[in-house]
Amino acid sequence: MGKTVALIGASGKIGSKIAAELLQRGHTVTGIARNPEKITVADMTQVAGDFTNPQAMAAILKGHDAIISAASFIPDQAEQLIASVRGSGVKRFLMIGGAASLLTEPGGKKVIDTLELPPAWKAPIMEGIRTLSLLRDVQDFDWTFFSPAVQIAPGERTGKFRLGGEVVVKDAAGVSKISYDDFAVAMVDELEQGKHIKARFTIGY
Repeated sequence: MGKTVALIGASGKIGSKIAAELLQRGHTVTGIARNPEKITVADMTQVAGDFTNPQAMAAILKGHDAIISAASFIPDQAEQLIASVRGSGVKRFLMIGGAASLLTEPGGKKVIDTLELPPAWKAPIMEGIRTLSLLRDVQDFDWTFFSPAVQIAPGERTGKFRLGGEVVVKDAAGVSKISYDDFAVAMVDELEQGKHIKARFTIGY
């Protein structure tokens, strides 16, 4: 049975892949972007929306079965995103997180502590970490925070990957990577199966 899904950030690289995967599996999608004319995937309703205005965003999100956020992290706006979801009354929320708060190995350092990042990159990454921290206290809706592999890039849709929890998933060569397409497959799997409710999970080959 197809679900009605509100997709925030539908014009982005990963957002467009998630939109295509949802539609391919028979779900109905409302694609939301600040500039909806940049949404490249057809066959869905396209709406202008911005989660930094939670009241307006909540009205757009209302009535859907689930919300997926593929939006970029904006420093100091995590509360607004959560308020948008809460205000909509939708009980299922999935979001693309970052890999920075994953552990490099069990009991090891966090990925963020192994990187030298330019300040311009660090602010949105730290906001991703803060968003997960805030979500961990949320009890009134079913959230899932899906961290990609350390490397995520264009590539094939293989449908073959491994999932993990708090630790980076690496291949035999010790590399953590995934394609946008396979990330989208796993995101829609989670929407359909609900195996990581009120939890974070990750992916890799």
